[in-house]
Amino acid sequence: MIKNLILDFGDIFIDLDKPATAREMVKYGLTEISLTVDQLCKDYEKGIITSEAFLNQMQDHFPKAKRHQLVDAWNAILLDFPDYRLEFLEELAKANTHRLFLLSNTNDIHIEYVKEKMGAPKFNRFKNAFEVFYLSYEMKMRKPDAEIFESVLHENNLEASATLFVDDTKENTDTAAALGIKVWNLQVGKEDIIDLKQHLIC
Repeated sequence: MIKNLILDFGDIFIDLDKPATAREMVKYGLTEISLTVDQLCKDYEKGIITSEAFLNQMQDHFPKAKRHQLVDAWNAILLDFPDYRLEFLEELAKANTHRLFLLSNTNDIHIEYVKEKMGAPKFNRFKNAFEVFYLSYEMKMRKPDAEIFESVLHENNLEASATLFVDDTKENTDTAAALGIKVWNLQVGKEDIIDLKQHLIC
């Protein structure tokens, strides 16, 4: 029986345009995402480096881009957070049938942008629906590394087999499944988090 829900943020609640940042960065000389830039982005999501250091290093790679242009390109991935998903989450929290946890790979620039775009009242409604609001850059860990899932399970005394993890990235759900967590690899555009109930019958 599922007692605990660990839910992703991007493309589960907030819509994303995942290729948008790379598309925007073409204007500033991006031809392909190098291993160095990819690692820089992952380190930033892990909170290993500050926003200032991240932007400084990005400017080293893309000197044609001004600081505000880098920030705009970085945030281009973030689209809208439909109200019906927030209302669904609040009803789920109100029902109090499952413990709810957010687990998101994100970073300071993105979260600040989301707060500004959503507005503090709506963002706080979202955050307050969860027992714990786990963000990768605050945890110094990121999905799909097993340690981030193990940390959430351990800190909250969660039984893996009684926990469902919902994420749109198969690499992430594969790691969780290997730890004994039940998973729903949500197919963006074909499925929606509001279809959750049919995945709770297991």
